[in-house]
Amino acid sequence: MSGATAETRPKANPDTKPRQPRPWNVVLLDDDDHSYDYVIRIATQLFAFTPEKAFKAAQTVDAEGRVVLLTTHREHAELKREQVLAFGKDPLIAKCQGPMSCILEPAEFGGDDDLENADRDAMNRSRDDS
Repeated sequence: MSGATAETRPKANPDTKPRQPRPWNVVLLDDDDHSYDYVIRIATQLFAFTPEKAFKAAQTVDAEGRVVLLTTHREHAELKREQVLAFGKDPLIAKCQGPMSCILEPAEFGGDDDLENADRDAMNRSRDDS
């Protein structure tokens, strides 16, 4: 033999299931510089809400200070957040300077540090863009 060694590979465990990606919430945050109409347009144009569901989202963000618009995998959530931040200012509110704040947060919290590391940079970016 010329010194060749056989490689050993660990056997795959048939009981092990692939990990599903963690779901993320796209959360719209309330402020006093945007109208119900603006929230309704975001919800219908970017998230395909019906007008009724979009109105309920506007009521929720007004009453509770936040509303979850979508729960999805991280890459899609990031895209949707960027679309909200690119929506621009509300033409119905004269003092409006830019888009509504939109953040991402883990939809489910495990035992690790997900909440603590829940996308601080996105929170800061959304504040800076407003």
